[in-house]
Amino acid sequence: MAERARARLRGALADDAGSASLEFLTVGVLLLVPLVYLVIALGQIQLAMLGVEGASRHAARVVAAADSHDAGLAAADRAIRVALADAGVDAGAANVAIECSPRPDACTTPRGTVTVRIEAAATLPLAPPVLGLDTGLAVPVEAQALQPVSAFGALP
Repeated sequence: MAERARARLRGALADDAGSASLEFLTVGVLLLVPLVYLVIALGQIQLAMLGVEGASRHAARVVAAADSHDAGLAAADRAIRVALADAGVDAGAANVAIECSPRPDACTTPRGTVTVRIEAAATLPLAPPVLGLDTGLAVPVEAQALQPVSAFGALP
């Protein structure tokens, strides 16, 4: 009886029927999972890049069109926070630099230029926050926008 069971087991192991579909599924899953992760990660990086670029552009525009220097900086802060939140980027961790020329203390100087530079990090998807693994798994993104200030100032 044990001899017959061994012979049946050897015969089943030697039979190749149905193994091609199993091999196809195994190789397909091994290739498909990293490919799907790569597409999701690239989408996340692109979203962060578009958010940072949009935030810098919009912040430069609102500063250049503001009535006063302080009002422009406050509006730029709000614009940056909204744009980065829409893109899923942590606004608190972003580095923002607003420079005005020719006078650094007055961004509304006629014929001046407002430059906004934002640096942030796009976190990769499915990175667990356990043991701080999510901190090293981020791609730095940055954008810079220049906006000229109108030569005529604010219109009434």
